[in-house]
Amino acid sequence: MSETIEQKCISKGVKLTEQRKIIAKVMSTSDDHPDVDELYNRVSKIDAKISIATVYRTVKLFEEAGILAKHEFKGGKARYEEISESHHDHLIDVKTGEIIEFVDDEIEKLQKKVADKYGYDLVDHKLELYGVKKKS
Repeated sequence: MSETIEQKCISKGVKLTEQRKIIAKVMSTSDDHPDVDELYNRVSKIDAKISIATVYRTVKLFEEAGILAKHEFKGGKARYEEISESHHDHLIDVKTGEIIEFVDDEIEKLQKKVADKYGYDLVDHKLELYGVKKKS
């Protein structure tokens, strides 16, 4: 079982206030890529005393600690997700904003092949695809 954000904070020495614990728990249970406003709406339902400034500061702290990844998908607000051990790419619906995570072995092989062709060892990459849903 993978570590929760709260467990990652503890292992990285990030101090957890009660408000940060709530933010960590909400992010850990999110199955999407919330922006700060969405995250604030979720945590304020649990604790109305949490300010949006606290959410901003906490997200930045978690990002700097290597616990959350910040995504700046085209045409939208910065979105966040927990950093995971397994790599994945993103397909973003430009009309709805829906974000689909996927892994494709052929794409991974092709990226390595391109790096090899130009004399590089691939050390990291990020792939974002943007599209609109086909009409059935």
